[in-house]
Formats: sequence, structure tokens, C-alpha cells
Amino acid sequence: MLAKRIIPCLDVDDGRVVKGVKFQGLHDAGDPVALARRYNQEGADELTFLDIGASYKSRATLLEVVRQVAAEVFIPLCVGGGIRRVADMREAMNAGADKVSVCTAALQNPDILRDMARSYGSQCVVLSIDAKRVGEDPEGKPRWHAFSHGGRTDTGIDAIAWAVKATELGAGEILLNSIDADGTGAGYDLPLIRRVLAAVPVPVIASGGAGTLEQIAQVLLPQEKGSEDRGNADAALVASLLHFGKTSIPHIKGYIASKGGCVRW
Repeated sequence: MLAKRIIPCLDVDDGRVVKGVKFQGLHDAGDPVALARRYNQEGADELTFLDIGASYKSRATLLEVVRQVAAEVFIPLCVGGGIRRVADMREAMNAGADKVSVCTAALQNPDILRDMARSYGSQCVVLSIDAKRVGEDPEGKPRWHAFSHGGRTDTGIDAIAWAVKATELGAGEILLNSIDADGTGAGYDLPLIRRVLAAVPVPVIASGGAGTLEQIAQVLLPQEKGSEDRGNADAALVASLLHFGKTSIPHIKGYIASKGGCVRW
């Protein structure tokens, strides 16, 4: 069994980490460099930095944060938000990122995924999908659309079909954000995660909804026969639980291991 990854997510705006609910109502959650240092010491498998302002000014601020963090930590860094061109990817990689995450730019110009993969390799290209449930298909199964511009715009594009196309173009990993679950603490969107996992050949990172250790274990552990309460995602993004001191990475990993999961220590 491959080890499951625990990835703290730092949403950075104007040099500070912020957190909200369903992409709204943002509150200050701390200094990104201090938090990154702490998570590195606790045993995080990776760190994800998302520039939620996504303007040129905010991206420049984020890149300075990445430079500071890269000088101190020794785990992979993923940077996203405002990455619109290969040149933006190059700036992030030169600042110390190991891979980049793209969302809106890829929806507007899917070929950017191919260009990035050709420039740096698929392992450096993460497609971020902000997915929101929009109803049901004729067979009564849930449907999700991919949203752009920080979850504000419904593109009308089916999220699962988009994940498939993106991996064909060169995305080496999917960061799957549930807008419905984000910041609620009510648990990950397991049906969405299972649908995407079944459709793509690349790792899937589950994001949005972590409220308890049990929920994190649920999204990572393999499904048991006849059960639909597990996700089997390759990694879990965690934010509020960590930022506000409700738990720690060693506690998360210890709990997953106690349930039979494989984690890196």
C-alpha cells in the first residue's frame, strides 16, 4: 500500500494565511512562514500555498513567502493561484516551488497544461478543480461542475470529464476542492472523490471539509466491500484543523495508522 500524504494548505492573501467557509468569510489564520516551519517540524508530507488574491501584487507577495519557506523546510512545495502562463510557473519554480497548481487558467486555456508538462514534466503540474454539486443527471446520480475565479463562476463544465481531459493533456495530479464542503468541518465529499479517482490514472488530493480525525481517515482509507463511507484518496489537504490548533500532523498520522492506513513518519 502506498503511503497516504497529509498536506497542510495555506491560503495566502496579502502575506497572511486566511481561512473561510465555502470560499467566503475569510479570517486571519497566522503567519505563513511560521506555520510552514511548524508543519515541516511536525512531519507534513508536503505544503500547498494558494494565492487567493491571484493579482500580480499578491502573487509577488506569495513568491517572497515561498522563497522564505524554501530556505527553511525540506518537503515538497506546491504553489497555486494566479498561475496563467508557463512564465508564471517558471517564477514559482525559481522561487522554490516543486510543482504548481492551476485552476482558472487551465479552464480558459486547457493547452496550458500541455505546455507546462512539456516544460517541467507532468509531475510538476497539478490541476486544481473547484467543484460544486449542481444537481443530478437523468439517472439520479450527482453532478458537479468545475468553477473558476475562486469558486465564483460556474463554467458549466462537468468536473469529472474535466479531470479526465486534464490528465490527458498532461496534469500529473488532481487537487480536488469541494466548494460545498470547504471549511464546514462536516467531512470530505466522498462521492465526488470516488468518482474522480475512478476516472483518472493520476493521484488525487482530497480537499475541503476536514473536521475530525475520523473524517481524514475516511477519505484516505481504501473502501471495504459493500461500503461507501471511505474515499481512498492519495492525499488529504488539511487547513482549519491545523491552523487553529485543533489537532496536529502527528495526531492525524497516528490515528490513520491505528485504523490500518499507511503513512510516512
